[in-house]
Amino acid sequence: MINLSANKKAALENLSNENGIISALAIDQRGSLKKMIAEGSKEDIGDSGIIHFKELVSEELTPFSSSILLDPEYGIPASKVRDKDAGLLLAYEKTGYDASEPGRLPDLLEDWSAKRLKEAGADAVKFLLYYDVDEDEKINEYKHVYMERIGSECMAEDIPFFLEIVSYDANNDDVKGKEYAKVKPHKVIGAMKEFSKPRYNVDVLKVEVPVNMAFVEGFSEEEAVYSKEEAAQYYKEQSEATHLPFIFLSAGVTAQLFQETLKFAHDAGSTFNGVLCGRATWKNGVAPFATEGEEVGREWLQETGKKNIEELNEVIKDTATPWYEKVLVAAK
Repeated sequence: MINLSANKKAALENLSNENGIISALAIDQRGSLKKMIAEGSKEDIGDSGIIHFKELVSEELTPFSSSILLDPEYGIPASKVRDKDAGLLLAYEKTGYDASEPGRLPDLLEDWSAKRLKEAGADAVKFLLYYDVDEDEKINEYKHVYMERIGSECMAEDIPFFLEIVSYDANNDDVKGKEYAKVKPHKVIGAMKEFSKPRYNVDVLKVEVPVNMAFVEGFSEEEAVYSKEEAAQYYKEQSEATHLPFIFLSAGVTAQLFQETLKFAHDAGSTFNGVLCGRATWKNGVAPFATEGEEVGREWLQETGKKNIEELNEVIKDTATPWYEKVLVAAK
């Protein structure tokens, strides 16, 4: 159980559906989204293109989501056209990481603070951390201190801190390959255990599933790394590794595979509390928008984008558990 202030509880309620499940839409991508739009566009549509695509996604898809995750660099206009019942998470990290030095070190947006994100209408602050539980102690200690600072800042503002953890292996860049699949459960579960410690003041963890489903028996055409029983055990271990509410990120897989993954997680005994789903929902709408313009992009979101979310919502309804089962509300 985690203690929540009344304000944090109210914020989480804004971010959730009526059943205490977080069914959030993520479109806080910056550099990667710019690249996706540029690849499909005949002309350079620059910053205005990324801002406008985020607005379209927010306007068309938030009526079917409990909340939306945006970045303050390009996403503030999109936050203003979201559905009135949809909550708002704002990202606090700079996009990507400096690949010229080791450690994939975290970096904050210099022009923002937890206070300013809250003033911009955020119900919660989200920070993305790249983390290898086995990396050099000095690098990981730097990350620990950094997360302590953000957690303290969110505590001071009485706003929920959502920590997104993306695992990696400092000695193997191929996170989609077979060798990484073998160590992924250890990397994901180890990171969750670390950042569930009270010193970080994290309220909700946003995490990867503990296995690469492409290497699970029955899900893969390649040689399996895990049997179905082994994969199920990892989901159970992950769930038991934290007392915090946690939600799954889609990690860019197809909408269909993400839905199948959630069903598998539930059947394995995972008590996840929802999703923050990005590219699995809207990725294939970028090309119509970039190549054929706003009207065609909007039509794609109204049809396929909406269908992706509604299908996901049906799956979540039967698989996710309410976050309020994991919290106590602190007395004022």
